[in-house]
Amino acid sequence: MQLGTRWAVGENPPANLPEVVTYAVSTVEEELTATDIDTAGWRWTLTWLEGNPVVELDDGTVIRYNAAEDSATITQVVETEPSDYDEA
Repeated sequence: MQLGTRWAVGENPPANLPEVVTYAVSTVEEELTATDIDTAGWRWTLTWLEGNPVVELDDGTVIRYNAAEDSATITQVVETEPSDYDEA
């Protein structure tokens, strides 16, 4: 059994993460910095699902690892303005 952990945005992720997941974390953090989003107090949460890491940021961004392909998928929450076509 592997235990998860938390760490602050800008800190080093856990050393036991696959390299591609660490790269995905840094990519998300670079994007947040480039868009001047205040991430003070934001933290990443690492959990293990069937032996694979799942990393979630406080804003809802999720990074999932695919061991078969040694790849990481980043899923980000997209906030949109309501339109006249949205159901009430």
